Amino acid sequence: MTVQIGPQAAATLDEQFSAASLTERLVLVARMARRAVFTTSLGVEDQVITDAIGSSALRISIATLQTGRLFGETLALLDDTRSRYGVEIEEFHPEQSDIDAYKSKYGINGFYESVEARHACCGFRKLKPLARALEGADFWITGLRREQSSNRGQTPFAEWDDERGLIKVNPLVDWSLDQVNSYVAKHHVPVNPLHARGYPSIGCEPCTRAIKPGEDERAGRWWWENDEKRECGLHVPEASAVPAA
Repeated sequence: MTVQIGPQAAATLDEQFSAASLTERLVLVARMARRAVFTTSLGVEDQVITDAIGSSALRISIATLQTGRLFGETLALLDDTRSRYGVEIEEFHPEQSDIDAYKSKYGINGFYESVEARHACCGFRKLKPLARALEGADFWITGLRREQSSNRGQTPFAEWDDERGLIKVNPLVDWSLDQVNSYVAKHHVPVNPLHARGYPSIGCEPCTRAIKPGEDERAGRWWWENDEKRECGLHVPEASAVPAA
């Protein structure tokens, strides 16, 4: 069952999701889509979605952004997840020419020196690979939750992404962290051991630290920056407007 993809379809899906379970939400997307892509960072939310996709053998492609700076624990979990669910998780890497250009302009760890340099790094390591991952997709599935940070507090279940020309779907957006962890325990979902060491949100190793008591879940990302709403640009258009080196 395919539908005319656009803002109205996104609004209708947003309404339908409110009373549906996680699996029901994903089944609905799989039935509507010509090509649905779920992008996973191997975080706990994404592992829950992978479990739901793999357990029901849903017609949803899974992709991950292999930035080249991930934790060893994340890479090991990627292999474990493929083995556990028997799913293909396609990796999308930054281009070597972009890596070389960035190093020439900013230095390999220049992202610590300015917001411009950090956005440029996220640009070639995440945004450009994401564009390749979403080629031909009419649905993009993510693991965003409203509870993760104030910046995500108004995130809908489904929304029209005009920039990419697709419907962005957030099937866990109304879940609490307790709900996520309960699902993990009930279904024995493999998760990154860094979560137990104070890393609720895990990105590139140089850009992620454990959070402190009382901090929100994403406080450990790009911790040296002052902006409380810092993002990499994947989910916030304003950030993605910064040129990538």
